[in-house]
Amino acid sequence: MTNKIRVRFAPSPTGPLHIGGVRTALYNYLFAKKNNGDFILRIEDTDQTRFVPDAENYIIESLEWCGLKFDEGVHIGGSHAPYRQSERKEIYKKYADFLIEKGYAYYAFDTSEQLETIRKQYESGKSTFFYNSETRLKLINSLTIAEDEVKQKIESGEKYVIRIKIPENEQIIVNDQIRGTVVFESSILDDKVLFKSDGMPTYHLANVVDDYLMKISHVIRGEEWLPSAPLHVLLYRYLGWEKEMPQFAHLPLLLKPDGNGKLSKRDGDRLGFPVFPLQWIDPFSKEISSGYRESGYFPEAFINMLAFLGWNPGTEQEIFSLEDLIQSFTIERVGKSGSKFDPEKAKWFNHQYIQKKDEKTLASLFSLVLIEKNISVSLGYIEAVCVLMKERINFVSELWEKASFFFIAPTSYDSKLIKDKWKDNSSQILILFSEMLNKLETFNSTSIDTNINEFLTANQIGKGQLMPLLRLSLVGNSTGPDITQIITIIGKKEVIKRINSCIAIIAN
Repeated sequence: MTNKIRVRFAPSPTGPLHIGGVRTALYNYLFAKKNNGDFILRIEDTDQTRFVPDAENYIIESLEWCGLKFDEGVHIGGSHAPYRQSERKEIYKKYADFLIEKGYAYYAFDTSEQLETIRKQYESGKSTFFYNSETRLKLINSLTIAEDEVKQKIESGEKYVIRIKIPENEQIIVNDQIRGTVVFESSILDDKVLFKSDGMPTYHLANVVDDYLMKISHVIRGEEWLPSAPLHVLLYRYLGWEKEMPQFAHLPLLLKPDGNGKLSKRDGDRLGFPVFPLQWIDPFSKEISSGYRESGYFPEAFINMLAFLGWNPGTEQEIFSLEDLIQSFTIERVGKSGSKFDPEKAKWFNHQYIQKKDEKTLASLFSLVLIEKNISVSLGYIEAVCVLMKERINFVSELWEKASFFFIAPTSYDSKLIKDKWKDNSSQILILFSEMLNKLETFNSTSIDTNINEFLTANQIGKGQLMPLLRLSLVGNSTGPDITQIITIIGKKEVIKRINSCIAIIAN
């Protein structure tokens, strides 16, 4: 085995990248970088029937948004190029031929229709058909027909597949860095197809050959691949590469929020959260699926959240930069059991990163929202709003929802608040307050606070009388931050204008 740590993320371009796939990429990246290793992107597109246009570009863009940088890959090249399996198909045939020659694999000529008929027969007898040591000698393959007939079938262009010959009654041991020793009985495995007559290998052969040729030291992948691991172990053995076999680590599943089953796109649609890193537009149906980027998540918050879905640092710390994660990550602290996805916790992570952003960054992001709404104010003004409001939001986009009153005066007023707080003397109280405010020479939160208290004492008005009226005038309802801060930011002239407008509308 190579001494250098080399890992790969090897998705298939069959659609958008699920967040479970991003987590697999993340754990590979963290493991590689922690150990001064290489992180490789390989595209496994051997199944051309499931190929989806633009899925490969989507995968690359998603991982770039996440900040996961590759050392080699389909988009940047490297010493083991090409990194797209469809461009490597000439490589695989000789290994399939080698397995045939050594008696570890065989040609099978059964058509899909014939196999389907057999499956139905088994089903009618309440059992399941496997193409394996029990059935293969009753089927149409190079184990049951003469060599010259096999040759004639191939030369005449008859369709065939190459299947691995799984040994009978053997225990196949998979050593897994997360699950320990996992033992499989060969009797429960079927003779998987390794190579198809269209000249393309299946995932199993291509995966093992590429991992060997690319000197992959560790295969870190999802739990759903664990049942394939004994087949891969056999292929390493049969190809004579057992000593170079990578170490395996099968990651726990990402579960639905209720913990019942694997997280899917349908769960996101049903419960209103994304399951893809970026928005995806299906090239066939044109259906749009939401993404974390477009939903307003920061990539660093998204990555921080994903890291904790299956791994923990063994401490109380929850906020980790990518660099922190590299330093702290170990495979040993990845759990065996599935991790429940919590949409509220995802928002919590984004909220933490909002708090860490400086007001200039937030203001420049929020200014894009204001430009769309044709609102023109200074960046300094937007910064002041962001400082005051960032504790109250999970996403920059929520600033408009929660703070639009800083930019546009209310044109309607909360009827319940009017009913509860507007009295016969309310107009008079607001007029007196406007007059006091107009005389202020120093206009900051401290002087406003002091003058409000003096105003209340001098006019024998309770705070509970004045403050709801001011909030109604300036905001239109009972929400928002401290009223003194609102007054300070929107300014004397605008405050007086809004009070006069409120009196005119409500009093009439």
